[in-house]
Amino acid sequence: MATHHLLVLDIFFFLTGLSGIHSVSTVSHVSVKQGGSITIPCLYHHGSEKHVKYWCSGYFFFSCSTRIRTDSQSASNWLSISDNVTTRVFTVTMKNLQPRVSGYFWCAVEKGDKTHLYLSVATGTAGLYVDQQHVTGVEGQSVTVNCNYSNSGGFCWCRLGGSCVESRVGNLDGASVELKRIPANGKKVMIITMSQLKMKNTGWYWCAVGDLQMPVHITVNQPTTTQINTTTNQNNGVTDEKRQERIQSLLVVLLIPLSLLGVVIAGTLVTWKMLIKHKDKKAKGQPPNTSVQPTESEQDITYSTVSHTKGTAQQGLIPESHGDLYSNVIPKQHRTAQNDPFPYDAVTYSTVVTKNKTQPNAAEPDDVVYSTVAPHQR
Repeated sequence: MATHHLLVLDIFFFLTGLSGIHSVSTVSHVSVKQGGSITIPCLYHHGSEKHVKYWCSGYFFFSCSTRIRTDSQSASNWLSISDNVTTRVFTVTMKNLQPRVSGYFWCAVEKGDKTHLYLSVATGTAGLYVDQQHVTGVEGQSVTVNCNYSNSGGFCWCRLGGSCVESRVGNLDGASVELKRIPANGKKVMIITMSQLKMKNTGWYWCAVGDLQMPVHITVNQPTTTQINTTTNQNNGVTDEKRQERIQSLLVVLLIPLSLLGVVIAGTLVTWKMLIKHKDKKAKGQPPNTSVQPTESEQDITYSTVSHTKGTAQQGLIPESHGDLYSNVIPKQHRTAQNDPFPYDAVTYSTVVTKNKTQPNAAEPDDVVYSTVAPHQR
């Protein structure tokens, strides 16, 4: 019903030209719980800083009743007004609201600048509300606003007199904005997070769900020395955590191939030991080597009788022109004597006897040497 009335008023002001080019900006429909309070921001345009601002109630502007003015504030327990000419925003704060107050209100500036909104006071839970209308943040950091709602419809986060973010992520005046809608403790909550805050982000914003809006003021302060140190430590902590995560990831990557290598080495050692053990068992199970080398009987035995003529002692067995070397070779198979004194299995010893040709009983260095071979049984 309130939305229908607002649409009718917009058409009326458009047709009558009362809306004006330099209109005031504010929210269009707010909901407050009975006994609660709310602050309404009214943004006016450049050139109206010195003009009087006022707040009035009524369906039509030309018949509305002025509640409070900036030039003559009357004492009131539930209503107050203030004007910030630097930001060109005047605000109206209403406290301890009751259902009978519900209706249309106007943000107005002398010289014809005005806009309207609808205020509904609910006996139960408000359709859209926030825990705090004033939120403080620090430059470079972030702030979070929780908009609790019970109605349905599209949602967005807007700057008063500026642009809006209607998707999950966006940007407002250089600050990153993220919107999430989640159920929490049986309630539906839209969580707005503004990060990378700048000083110029100070100002009025409003969250919207369906046809309801709720204004929120964000103040961005410069960081103090303590906050700078805290932020630096937090950033260092985040950096250290990321470094530790990278180191842990690297260790995991290295641990897998090292583990596989250890398994391969262990398997190789076990296989090698088993092969050695099997080889030793095989060697112990074999009979000793009883092969017999061929005896002399399987070979031809050659007998040699050597004699040489007279020569010098230094020349030994090398024949010269004045001496001769004779060798008689008798193979074993040609020896047919039955009483052979040299059997094949006998050990043979050699005895050398020196005799003189002319004097049998005297030995000279140049005499003939005879070698007699005598067998000895093994």
